[in-house]
Amino acid sequence: QVQLAESGGGLVQAGGSLTLSCAASKLAFSTYSMGWFRQAPGKERELVAAVRQNGRPEYYLDSVQGRFTIYKDNVKHTVDLQMNNLKPDDSAVYYCAADLAPVPLPVVRSWASWGRGTQVTVSS
Repeated sequence: QVQLAESGGGLVQAGGSLTLSCAASKLAFSTYSMGWFRQAPGKERELVAAVRQNGRPEYYLDSVQGRFTIYKDNVKHTVDLQMNNLKPDDSAVYYCAADLAPVPLPVVRSWASWGRGTQVTVSS
């Protein structure tokens, strides 16, 4: 398994921006599909965005399409989530996840490695 560590969360006003970053420990980072999930209180964890092993974006949650961008850097072993025009409904704990599957799936149980999460709070 790969070790993942998220950073970049915080408090921001509605309409603002944040960039989350996930650093991975594994040298074979390029073999992993990567994803960002989020979980709000009382809600199920959901996939926000995912990229294939080669960095090609594969999935965006409908509600973040056009506002969030996922970027995987196979040299730096990082995957970032640029979040623009944030809304209060985006408030959640955001988790970085990794899996060896070539095509990332929006199914929580299919992902093998998880970070501890970082809190994002968007005030209205």
